[in-house]
Order: sequence, then structure tokens, then C-alpha cells
Amino acid sequence: MEMNRAGQRHDVLVVGGGNAALCAAIAARREGASVKVLEAAPRFYRGGNTRHTRNMRCAHDTATDTLTGPYTEDEFWDDLKRVTQGHTDEELARYMIAKSKPMLGWIAEQGVRFQPSLGGTLSLGRTNSFFLGGGRAMLNALYQTAERLGVEIEYDAEVVGLDIEDGHFLSAQVRREGGRTEAVRAGALVAAAGGFEANIEWLKEYWGPPAENFLIRGTPYNRGTLLRMLLDNGVQEVGDPTQCHAVAIDARAPRFDGGIITRLDCVVFGMVVNKLAERFYDEGEDFWPKRYAIWGRLVAHQPDQIAYIVFDSKSLTSFMPSLYPPIRSDTPEGLAEALGLDPQRFRATLDGFNGAIVPGGSFDHTVLDDCRTEGLTPPKSHWARPIDTAPYYAYPVRPGITFTYLGVKVTKEARMLMADGRPAANMFAAGEIMSGNVLGRGYAAGIGMTIGSVFGKTAGEGAARRARN
Repeated sequence: MEMNRAGQRHDVLVVGGGNAALCAAIAARREGASVKVLEAAPRFYRGGNTRHTRNMRCAHDTATDTLTGPYTEDEFWDDLKRVTQGHTDEELARYMIAKSKPMLGWIAEQGVRFQPSLGGTLSLGRTNSFFLGGGRAMLNALYQTAERLGVEIEYDAEVVGLDIEDGHFLSAQVRREGGRTEAVRAGALVAAAGGFEANIEWLKEYWGPPAENFLIRGTPYNRGTLLRMLLDNGVQEVGDPTQCHAVAIDARAPRFDGGIITRLDCVVFGMVVNKLAERFYDEGEDFWPKRYAIWGRLVAHQPDQIAYIVFDSKSLTSFMPSLYPPIRSDTPEGLAEALGLDPQRFRATLDGFNGAIVPGGSFDHTVLDDCRTEGLTPPKSHWARPIDTAPYYAYPVRPGITFTYLGVKVTKEARMLMADGRPAANMFAAGEIMSGNVLGRGYAAGIGMTIGSVFGKTAGEGAARRARN
């Protein structure tokens, strides 16, 4: 699309290029505002972490063509409260949940199509709507709609400076290809540029040297540049900087952009040991969609930030495989050697695990079954089966950071709050850059997309009204 020439003013400037940014841009444009989107990434890599997503969690009252049953607002709230351990802004969380109900219809109206969940995808067929073609297809549909509506989109356009006076946004300094910098003025700002997970040096401020061993599941462009500038300009921060959406991913994944195909969903089917061949957490604590995003942090606290998911041939076809094949051996000792673990210590851990399993349980990964251990620390509360049927398998895993929770504090209108508690005059935020308002800790599958969509639409509508009044 042709870009506006330097010096022109827009009603709404959206910084970012993922789901939250596009929902904001479309909503603002549908309110009659002129809208410009600045995406720091090249066109091929547009969309931040949305490119790697598969589904969105929304409340709904009845089953649909693609959802197997109802998921009430109260159940959603209970799930969110449980996974965050109460570390959430209840007003914002309940607002998001209520607005998630009509969001499925609104997203579909923007051209996004859904499909029933696939087998082996975390048992989410009732609660989460899966995008037909995945996140990239969802993103392409939103971009197509935005462009058709007349939203101006610019790639390779990184915001490197903000002109803000007393909580009032005036303009952004944008660095374009070739290094030239120009000012873009607008009546309102929507910040939707993600967290700082791709900024390893910033992660190290909170995690220390272990952050060097973190893998970044998503875009290398989420460096937190806009977040840092907003905080430096007096916007109130929210969230614990060490909290993040962090899952255990295949340790052989690339440093950036490995995406969904490097995630491993087999923890509940086996046992997890660290490099000392010791277990360190309950693999069967709860259903995987409510626990998968704690395992990145758990592994981050282990020696050298590495762990190994161990299982046997009984479980090989029970989950979606990784991009990489599991490490295989016909004996436990052989598997330990292949993993670089002490074979005797590994055997002792395995025998202790197998020996602690209460006999007579009925294995069923779709319910909180009665297959558990007794007298073992840590226990395995559900889905405990002996690992005793050759061949034996393991995946090496490292912390895979999806997005960080440190962000800007907002009202339920998605308006940023300044450090003195006043709402910003014309600055709004959506998506990962404000996710810490809702996600103080923990995660449940699909909530990131809910936050982005709901607060993106809210921010876009609010920014359009503010700019045009």
C-alpha cells in the first residue's frame, strides 16, 4: 500500500503488527478514523507472535460448528483465577471475559475462519476456537481486511522515539529502511508492539546469566523498545518482570522463531528429570492446558536450564510430536548415556518413580484420573504409569519464552495510566505490552489472543473517538 508522505497527520497511530494491532486498526477504521500501522518487522515476518498461534479462548454459551460445548464466563474466570493464583486485575479480567463472547463473531466478520480442534491439541475442543490455517492465516485475513478498509500499513518501520507531553501523545519518531528518521503525528496512539522477550540483555537484568540459555519461541523483533520508551515517559508499569509465558520447548530449537512446532506436550505422559537425573516437579498436577506454561520457568531454575522428558513406547503416539525426533534407546541406561546423564542415578530415579505408582489405576488423559504415586517427592498426581516398555524415549527441553508480562498499566477502556494514576489523554495499549494487567503469573492456552483481540478492539474504538473529538 502507498505510504503517506512525511508530515501528514493521522487520527490513530498503531504501533505493532500482530493480532492486537490489527484488531485496533480495524476497529478504529470502522469508527471512521484515519489509521496508520507501523510494523518494525519486514513484511514476511509481520505479525509478531500471532504468526505462531493456533487458537483463542473465548466464553460461549452453547456448542458451535467448531466448539464441542459451552464455556461460561464463570468457568473462564475460575480457570484464569486458578492459573494466575489470583494475580490478576479482576475488573479488567472480567471485562475481557465478558467481551470475549461477542469477539468470536467479530473476528469472523473480519475474515478469520475457524475449524474444529485437531486430535492431540491439549484437549481444547470445548474452550478454544482454532484458526483454520493457524495464526498466519488468521493474520493474513486481518491484514487483508485492514487494507481493504483503507488502513495504511508500513513495514520495516521501527518507532525509536516518542514525543509525549504530560500524558498526551504528539508524535512518534520512525526509523525506516536506510536509517532515515521521520516524525509521524497522530491524534491518538495505540501501543501494541509486544513485550521484551527477544531482548536477552533486558531479560538478564532480572534472570541473570541463565537467560543466555533461554530460547525465544516467537519473533526476534519483540525487543521492548516501545515499552521502554513509554515507561521512560511516565506511563505506569504493571507486572513482575520475571513472569512470562514460558513453556518447555525442544532444546534443539533455534534461538528465535521456533514457534508451535518446537513445543512438547508429553510431560503428562512421562517423568521429567534435570541434568542430575532428578525429578523436580509434579508432571500430573493438572490438565496440560492449565499447566504447560509453567514448565519453562521450572526448567529455567534447573542446573544449566536443561531438562529431559522421559517416556516409553506406550505413550509415543499420544501427543503431537515435535519438529525433532525423540532420542531413543532400548534400555534406560542407554537412554541416560545418550542424554549425557549418569546411568546409575537415572536408573535409580526411574525405579523409584515406577515403584511409587499405586497399582490398579485406570489411565485416562482426558480426566483427572486415579493413576498416581504414593510416598514419592515430588509426587505425580495423575496419569502416572510405569515407564517400563522398550524402546525408551526422551526429549531435551529448555525454557521457551513466548512473551513477557512486564507492561503498561491500563484501564478497562485500554487507556494507559500514568505513574501519578491519571489516565493518559490519548494513549491506549493492547496485547502483550499490557498483558500483565490480566496475567500476573501463569497462563492458560489461548488467553494471549483473547487479551490481544478484546483490548485491541477496545483500544482502537477508544483511540478513534478520542482522536475525532
